[in-house]
Amino acid sequence: MKITIFAAGSRGDIQPCIVLCKGLQQAGYRVCLAAPQDFAGFVQEHGVDFRPLRGDVQQIMASDTGRTFMETGGANPLKSIRAMRKMLGPVALEMAEDAYAACRGADAIICLGVLGAFGKSIAEALGIPVLNVEPTPLLPTRAFPAPSWPVQRDLGGLHNYLSGVAMVTVIWLWYGPFVNAFRKRLGLPAYSAASFRRALRSTPMLSAYSPTIIPRPADWPETVHVTGYFFLDTHSDWQPPSELKAFLEAGEPPVYIGFGSMAGRNPEQLARLIVEALAMSGQRGVLLTGWGGLRATLAPDNVFVLESAPHSWLFPRMAAVVHHGGAGTTAEGVRAGVPSVIVPFLFDQPFWGARIKALGLGPDPIPRKQLTAGRLANAISSAVTDRGMKQRASLCGQAVRAEDGAGNAVDIVRHYFGAAVASDSERDR
Repeated sequence: MKITIFAAGSRGDIQPCIVLCKGLQQAGYRVCLAAPQDFAGFVQEHGVDFRPLRGDVQQIMASDTGRTFMETGGANPLKSIRAMRKMLGPVALEMAEDAYAACRGADAIICLGVLGAFGKSIAEALGIPVLNVEPTPLLPTRAFPAPSWPVQRDLGGLHNYLSGVAMVTVIWLWYGPFVNAFRKRLGLPAYSAASFRRALRSTPMLSAYSPTIIPRPADWPETVHVTGYFFLDTHSDWQPPSELKAFLEAGEPPVYIGFGSMAGRNPEQLARLIVEALAMSGQRGVLLTGWGGLRATLAPDNVFVLESAPHSWLFPRMAAVVHHGGAGTTAEGVRAGVPSVIVPFLFDQPFWGARIKALGLGPDPIPRKQLTAGRLANAISSAVTDRGMKQRASLCGQAVRAEDGAGNAVDIVRHYFGAAVASDSERDR
C-alpha cells in the first residue's frame, strides 16, 4: 500500500510527519512526504521519500510581513485572517496542486489537520481514504479553550466549546477562498465553514500529543485517537562540541533559552533582555541562536551561545528550559523531565503555556509583549528552585518517555487503511 502524507508549515509541523513516515515504512508501507521544497534536505536525511511543494512558508514567516505578524497580529484571531490570506495567497493553490500530484497513484492520504480541507478535497477527487494528523488539538471540546483563542482561562464548558468552533471557523477563513478555487479545478462542489467543521469531525484523526498532557476529551468522536508524541530520535550518537561539554561540567546545570524563529523584528533587543534576566536570576544559560541576535564573542561568561543541538540530548542536562511554547519544543521539554518557562508569541503557543502551568510543570507563561528581564528572571528562579515543580516535571517526563506515540499511530493507520500489502491497483501498475 502506498500512502502520501501532506504537510506544510514550520519544522514543528513537518517533523512529526517524518516520524510517522519512518514508522509506516518500518511497518511495510510505501510512504512519501509531500512538503515545501525548503524541507527537502531535512526529510531526505531521514530516509523518507520526498515530493516538493512550491511555497516556502518559513521564508514567508521570516519576511518583514511575517515578523510583523508575529508581533502584532498572531495573537488576534480576526487580525490573523487578513494577514494569513496575504501571506499564503501567492502559494496556497500551487501547494495544493503539487500535493494533488504527489497523491496520484497513492492508495491513501494522511494530511496535516489544519490543511484538512485540501486533504479531503484531494481524497474526494482521487477516491481514496484520508486520515488527519495534528500536533495540537483542533476539534472543539468543553474540556479546555481552543488553542490560539485569546482567552486561555477555563471559563466553563460552553465557553471552551464555542472558542473551538470560533477557531475552526478562523482556520477556514484563512484558507477558504483557496480551498474552493482548488475544489472548482477538481470539479468538486464548494465548501463552507460548516462543511470544514463536519469534515474535521468525520475524518479519523491522529492526535500526536501525550494523553499525560492532554487526556482525551469525552466529547470528541471515537475516531479521534490521542496517540502520544511522535519523537524524532536520530541523534543518539550526537557528540557535543568540546566547549559546550566544558561549560556544562564547569558548574550547576544551566537554563536553556531559545525561541526558534520567533524573535520578531528586534532579536538583538531580545538577546540583551535574556542576558540581563540570567544575570538577575544568578543562573548560567545556554542560548540557542536559531533566531540570531547574539554573537558568541559578546556573550558573558555565564552564557554559552550554541548554533544548534538536539533537544533530546540538551534538555535533560538543563535545570529548566525557556522557549516559545511550540508544540514540538514543549513536548521535548516535557519528555526531558525539567520545568518549562514558556514565552508565547502567537497561535497555539499560549495554549501550551497554559497547559504546562495547569499541570504544575512550569510557572505562569509570559506573553512576549509582557516580557521584561525582571519577569523572566523571576520565572527562571521559580522553575529552578521550586521542588514540587521539579518533582512533577520529573514524574511527567517518566510517563511520557514510556509512551509509544508513533507505534500507536501505525496501529491506527493499519486499522483504517488495512495492512501494508500490495493493493490491487499497485499490482496492476
